[in-house]
Amino acid sequence: MTARTGTSTMHIGELAERTGLSLRTIRHYDDVGLLPATARTDGGFRVYSEDDFERLMVIKQMKPLGFSLEEMADILELFSQQDAGAAGGRQAKLAAYLEKAVAERAKMARNLAQADELIERLGGRS
Repeated sequence: MTARTGTSTMHIGELAERTGLSLRTIRHYDDVGLLPATARTDGGFRVYSEDDFERLMVIKQMKPLGFSLEEMADILELFSQQDAGAAGGRQAKLAAYLEKAVAERAKMARNLAQADELIERLGGRS
C-alpha cells in the first residue's frame, strides 16, 4: 500500500460506514475530483486517510445546502489555502459562500416549520 506515512488509513467500506454515505456516492466524489483517494492498494482498491474523512464530512455538510460540485471544490480549495497573500480575496469568497449557506439554511428552516405544522394538523385529525 502506498498511503501517506504517519496517518491511519481505511478502505472505502469503512469510510462509507463512518460517514453514512454510500460507496457509490464516495466513488462519484472521487471520479469528479472532490475526494481523490489518498492511495490505492496493489490490487487497485481505494485507500483513504483521516484527512479524507474530514474532507468528506465537509462535503456532506455542503450537499443539503445546495452547493454545486464546482462550488464545493472551490470551498474545499479555500479551506486548504494557507497563503496569507491571498487572504483578502479568500475571505471575500468565503463570506459569499457563508451568505449563501445562511440563506439556504433559513429556507430549509421555513420548510421544516411548514412540515411541522402539517404533522401537527394531521395528528389533530386522527
